[in-house]
Amino acid sequence: MARTEASALLKGAGVELPESRTEDLVRRTEGWPAGLYLAALAMRDGSPAESFTFTGDDRLMGDYLRAEFLTRVSRSQATFLLRTSILDRMCGPLCDAVLSGKESVRVLEQLVSRNLLVVPIDRRGEWYRYHHLLRELLQAELQRGDPDLITELHSRAAAWHEANGLPEAAVDHAQVAGDAERVAGLVLDLMNPVWTSGRIDTVRRWMEWLEQWPSVRHYSAIAAHGALIFALLGRPSEAERWAAVAEGLPATGTLPDGSTMAGTLAYLRANLCRDGPEKMRHDSREAWEGLSPASPYRAAMLHAEGLSYALDGDLDHADAVFAHAYDLATGFGALPLAALTLAERFLLAAERDDWPAAESLSQHAVEIVEAGHYDGYWTSALVFAVAARAAAHRGQMQAARQYVKRAARLRPLLTYALPVVSVQALLELARAYLAVVDPAGACRVGAGPRNPAATA
Repeated sequence: MARTEASALLKGAGVELPESRTEDLVRRTEGWPAGLYLAALAMRDGSPAESFTFTGDDRLMGDYLRAEFLTRVSRSQATFLLRTSILDRMCGPLCDAVLSGKESVRVLEQLVSRNLLVVPIDRRGEWYRYHHLLRELLQAELQRGDPDLITELHSRAAAWHEANGLPEAAVDHAQVAGDAERVAGLVLDLMNPVWTSGRIDTVRRWMEWLEQWPSVRHYSAIAAHGALIFALLGRPSEAERWAAVAEGLPATGTLPDGSTMAGTLAYLRANLCRDGPEKMRHDSREAWEGLSPASPYRAAMLHAEGLSYALDGDLDHADAVFAHAYDLATGFGALPLAALTLAERFLLAAERDDWPAAESLSQHAVEIVEAGHYDGYWTSALVFAVAARAAAHRGQMQAARQYVKRAARLRPLLTYALPVVSVQALLELARAYLAVVDPAGACRVGAGPRNPAATA
């Protein structure tokens, strides 16, 4: 139902609302005329319109749903409705798993055919959901009737979703069931792809939920990876917090992919580089040995080892290790890291005054970033900074300025949490500013990340 029609219905029932409140009510009722009318009656009954929130277990709505819908179903169908109300969306096999039954497809088709507020959500008639108001009433009834059963229902739902390749839904149900072991195992695999998709708040919510069970398996690995995620996002205080959690737990055990916990913590230490290049090199080698051969993080450890040699001035050894890191990162599809290793090799080639090699490395690194749309990644700051320097070296000052701007936008990500590459990128950015005759910009790099995008 459109907003104008909803406004007319509400007005006819004696209620006038601002447009925003009407739109919210249409959303809550899904435009269902009976729902809108009952909401209007509830407001006329004394509920203040300004703060009114209409739910399925509202007295008027609940009485209507029970009288018009729940009394029309059999006892077995009522049980089906109650127990499957824990699900955001349903299909026959999922409902069978939750109910330990075999007839869910038939029951769903019957409910849909009788217009009992069960909504198909695909064209094949496989997936369904309940109208929001009906589901809210059913969930309230289930909670009042058998709250202990809810945990078991969510546990069954979590197992089905995990087995059927829907891990995020499995996490949601496992959390409600209090199954910390299942949550931790799932989150360990999910956290990196989820945060790279831009949903860092989801990852943080999972990690904070798991803080209730610090002894759960894999928790220290989750904290370690979380620390590095926050470091890459330019949030050093959160990175430090989770690094402390990881390092405060026993470094024992083996993760599902075969990596050791000791190797995982060494991976964290190598990236944080708190104790100089020699310790960084030791940690990266320990991590290399402890991480599973199938782990994409091994490429990052080759990068860290190469950095340790570069810091010690051993350019030849550093270049060989960076080349190996590039090959491994490319093989694993870790393309932002692959571009970063090319930028590292640019620095070594420029140090040798081998500008043909440096130009080729910079161009390739930029191509990877642009093809993958990695402009906002921490790893790309150094790529853009060296690209600016390369463009300035060949006299293309306009291109150099554009690369400077792109690198400067990433300035807030360059913090002490990941010190080596952050300092490299800052130094190269300052050099690039000087190359384009912008000494004020170079000064701003050292002064801190005060909206660098606006001043580049």
